[in-house]
Amino acid sequence: MYCVIYQFYVIEGQEADFIKYWTIMTHLIRTYEGGLGSRLHKAEDGKYLAYAQWPDRVTWENAGEHLPPEAEDVRMGMRKTCADIKTLHTMHVEADLLV
Repeated sequence: MYCVIYQFYVIEGQEADFIKYWTIMTHLIRTYEGGLGSRLHKAEDGKYLAYAQWPDRVTWENAGEHLPPEAEDVRMGMRKTCADIKTLHTMHVEADLLV
């Protein structure tokens, strides 16, 4: 399994729209790209962090090739709610104790 941690700096007042777009995009990625889902967290400093799981690095690297046309509107909507989006870490799972 391959995991990615993203950091989102959401524009103040845009939090609800960001979560809406993030949720839709995550469902699209699971449905069309082979993603295994994601969890969204809000840190105490106000930044949002998402932990996404993939079957392997190649699937993650090729993501975006099979999304339906409406995904671009969702992606752009999410980006408009953020001042910045970063990929913080990409990593292989060595041990998994999540339930």
